[in-house]
Parts: sequence; C-alpha cells; structure tokens
Amino acid sequence: MRIIFVYNANSGLINGALDIAHKILSPETYPCNLCNITHGVLREREKWKKFRELSTDELEFLHKDEFEKKYKEVKEYPTVLIRSKTNDLHEIISKYDFNQLKNVEELIKKLQEKIV
Repeated sequence: MRIIFVYNANSGLINGALDIAHKILSPETYPCNLCNITHGVLREREKWKKFRELSTDELEFLHKDEFEKKYKEVKEYPTVLIRSKTNDLHEIISKYDFNQLKNVEELIKKLQEKIV
C-alpha cells in the first residue's frame, strides 16, 4: 500500500529557509501541522523517524507543489492519502484532522486506525 503525505509547504531551498524562519519567529501561525508534528525546527522527530523506518507500507512524502505536479490534483494541505490498486487517491487524514492532532503519538495512532 502506498501512503502519500503532503506538506502544506512548497519545495526548494528558499522555501525551506523561509519555513524554518517562520517556525522560529511565529510558530503559532505556521500553516503545516504535518511539519510541526513530524519535524522540529531543523530535523525529524525521533519517534516519527522510527515509525517511518519500521513501516511495512510504501511511504511517499511530497511538498504541495510536487504533489500537484505529480498527481495533477489540488487538495487542502496538509493531507495524507492512500493510493489504491486502481491508482485512485483516498484521503485518510485531512487538514481538519491535522488541526486536531497534538503530537507524533496521536498522528501514529490515527494512521494505524486508518490503515488497518
């Protein structure tokens, strides 16, 4: 099964630097709760990294510009989708869901509930 995680951020060095600055200067207004939950300011959180490395599913991580280019779809971000055997995309965690999550443990639990 392929699980696609899409950040509410654009790719590239300049965008990455701007995101880091935003997280430091105004973390309460940073628009990507997927980023906030899975990463600190400069690196991936250990619990998330361990979960990701131990996953038996195929995980794909994309910025919103990369997702839109590859899949030719626009969603509300952040989001997590599953790609079916027929290549259809099904949202399993929405932007609204992300706004309810507080930490890595809650994200992992939600994923496990949706993937089973």
